[in-house]
Amino acid sequence: MRYAQGGGLTDAGRAARERIRLQAVERFESGEKNREIAAALRVSERSVERWRRQWRERGEAGVLSKGSPGRSRLSEKQIARLERELERGPLVHGWADQRWTLARVKTLIGRLFHVSYTVEGTWRLLKRHGWSWQQPARRAIERDDAAVERWRKETWPLVRAPRRPATAGWSSRTRPGSR
Repeated sequence: MRYAQGGGLTDAGRAARERIRLQAVERFESGEKNREIAAALRVSERSVERWRRQWRERGEAGVLSKGSPGRSRLSEKQIARLERELERGPLVHGWADQRWTLARVKTLIGRLFHVSYTVEGTWRLLKRHGWSWQQPARRAIERDDAAVERWRKETWPLVRAPRRPATAGWSSRTRPGSR
């Protein structure tokens, strides 16, 4: 199941859902039907069917929470070391410039801890520990920052479309004077 903004359930949320599943188990044991259980616990019948199947196959252990799916493969000590290494900068670790990219951080994690992350997994790990953004791996060699800034200040205001007036609009597709 996916949750908004890429988040998951907190430990308290997981515990609350587990309590609901355990209530369902009590009702399974007393012989209630899926529809009745779903209505009483305010969940879908499909969920109750799935819980009942897991309960039949593995007993109460089948409906218990399996914990957070996104546990880090690095310990707190390793994460602290990673943060120290990131603060030292990419030059210290053999890259030609001072930009950390996800690919570089992924490589650094592999070198330091012999743990393989995907680029996306690296981003999740960094985000979870307060790192907020990355710089692109490449930048156009011919880019002239001074020219870009001059264009933005001088040319863009001239070519930018003026804002619409703050008057009442017209809902018809034809103009008012064309009738």
